[in-house]
Amino acid sequence: MFTLRGCALALAAALAATIALAACEQSAPESTGTAAKITLPPLSGRYPVGTVDLYLVDSRQDPWHPADKRELMVTVTYPAQRTGDRAPWMSPAVAEAVDRLASDAPMLGLSPGAVDWGGTKRQASTGVEVEHTGGAWPVVLFSHGFGVVRELNSVRTDDLASHGYVVVSISHTYDAKVVEFPGGRLLSSDAKPDPQYLATSIDARVADTRFVLDQLTRLTQGANPDAENRALPAGLAAALDLSKVGMFGHSLGGYTAGETMFRDPRIGAGINLDGSMGVGKLGEVVRHGVDRPFMLVGADGVHPETKREFEHSHVDDMDPSWREFWTNQQGWKRDLHFDGAAHNSFTDLQVAVPQCASLLSPETRQREVGTIHPARSVSAQQDYIAAFFDLHLKGIASDLFDGNDPRHPDTRFIP
Repeated sequence: MFTLRGCALALAAALAATIALAACEQSAPESTGTAAKITLPPLSGRYPVGTVDLYLVDSRQDPWHPADKRELMVTVTYPAQRTGDRAPWMSPAVAEAVDRLASDAPMLGLSPGAVDWGGTKRQASTGVEVEHTGGAWPVVLFSHGFGVVRELNSVRTDDLASHGYVVVSISHTYDAKVVEFPGGRLLSSDAKPDPQYLATSIDARVADTRFVLDQLTRLTQGANPDAENRALPAGLAAALDLSKVGMFGHSLGGYTAGETMFRDPRIGAGINLDGSMGVGKLGEVVRHGVDRPFMLVGADGVHPETKREFEHSHVDDMDPSWREFWTNQQGWKRDLHFDGAAHNSFTDLQVAVPQCASLLSPETRQREVGTIHPARSVSAQQDYIAAFFDLHLKGIASDLFDGNDPRHPDTRFIP
């Protein structure tokens, strides 16, 4: 059985899937009573960014609740004309869910309220107009890991938008830990990463992504795809260039990016951040590859059963899906490794965990985000993700892909 890279290592014998706040073997130090404050890093691109949420309802049945239509929430982040009121990292309800997840054993072992998840602001602003000096912008979709929330991936999506992209981050309902809909309605999931559930999930995720692309097409044609017809930012409809679409994702979201590319030719380039590409069997993208550019990005790991340390890459036998994909990939390809990174280094935990380090055991900190220098990890992710889409969606060449770069000493390409 092929496994998904995941931080909940205790579950990996069944199937290691991504859960944003991972299992740990010992409790963290007790909180001092003052909630830790988290600050998200500044944008690295030239544009300020705006953000808006869309509520989308599909006509298809929800695979887990067939009496209901499939409902999704997505966050659209875009280059903006100005800054405004900064958006919250997560709503109070989502922050409460994340806090419970972080507090409950055997997760991070934090005391309830030890981290002020809801008090953090993103670098994106609400209620600001779309910047149009560059014309319509390429569109990049993002898919989160299993059991996570899309909000815990805001650092990379906001930053990519600052480089001149409209970034659309999808919450996969009943796969995400919790999704908040208009009016404060919450749909949550306590699903375990068993093969059958994940097989259903990957099919649902691909269908979700294709539906979102359809709704973005409607938007460019003058329709408002929001199911409640809520107001959209001025200029958003004219800001999307759907002839240039990319996708990236973390863990199961990385597999989602590849599998959606295989099934939908509208997606022209993709990145998989440390996700295995198979649930019980190898994915179609693994067995056939795609004729468009795709980049694997891997971290270090420990096999959940043998405890063998490994580097997630196409040359390590820990993950056969990457090896097979590398052999079968038809288009441009790279395998980029982050030395000292852990699975969750590719989420916002790379930023958050070091800022609440005093509340966590050293073992938990290392398990969550590895030993890589946090600021260097974030900077390298920002640079390589933007450069990849610049190259393949905008035609802007970059020397980052010519070989290992001294500006990012923790990264190296696996030949």
